Amino acid sequence: MYRQVEDFLNEWSNASQGTAQVLKAVTDEKLDQSIVEGHSTLGWLGWHLAGAIGYFGYLAGLQVPMLRQEEPVPAIAAEIVAAYEKAANSVKEEVSKLSNEDLLVEVKGFDGPIARGAILRILVDHQTHHRGQMTVLLRQAGLPVPGVMGPTKEMQK
Repeated sequence: MYRQVEDFLNEWSNASQGTAQVLKAVTDEKLDQSIVEGHSTLGWLGWHLAGAIGYFGYLAGLQVPMLRQEEPVPAIAAEIVAAYEKAANSVKEEVSKLSNEDLLVEVKGFDGPIARGAILRILVDHQTHHRGQMTVLLRQAGLPVPGVMGPTKEMQK
């Protein structure tokens, strides 16, 4: 759970930049890449990350762009990147308006009231989980994997 706005903003800046790097590694031709047929694709995961920011923002009481669940995954990877970056920047702007005390305020959670700082922690963890899935799919698709958390095999050549 975050108790200091500055701590969240520092981590969000790094995490969202890393996620943007992963999203930018996806090509239009590989949006349908999945581990096996019927599982989450690179395109779906990227679009889910862009959309989830709005949902978590809503729960935290932030004014963040929301994607409608019925909107189809774009066929152009750059559209996913743009939607993600817009939402990620909105989170940064909105949280920067909060005080440290605001992070302790209880908001609507999945199962009931939860501290705003805890929802923001779940947002970062959720994003990291799906970003990890995407890195596996990038490698499976033959695309370069960006060094989000350190050098990757592709970077050591």
